[in-house]
Amino acid sequence: MTVYIIPVSRLSPEALEGVIGEFISRYGTDYGEIEVSWEAKFNQVKSRLESGLAVLLYDVDTGTTTIVPANDPILKKLDPVTE
Repeated sequence: MTVYIIPVSRLSPEALEGVIGEFISRYGTDYGEIEVSWEAKFNQVKSRLESGLAVLLYDVDTGTTTIVPANDPILKKLDPVTE
């Protein structure tokens, strides 16, 4: 399995918006009793990526991207390649 950490600075604003939007559509629906707007979810994820609290991963084998917390133990298991 080959996984790359993709620096968000290498993405165009449109590509970053698409990746974050897709991520939110998969995982951003459960915020408990308080409804959170798409814009607020987007800004939260973007801020975490830009500050290094989260990382964007690209899996070559599946052709998919995902966003994980920077301290997620899966990063150690995957031994990702930084590109």
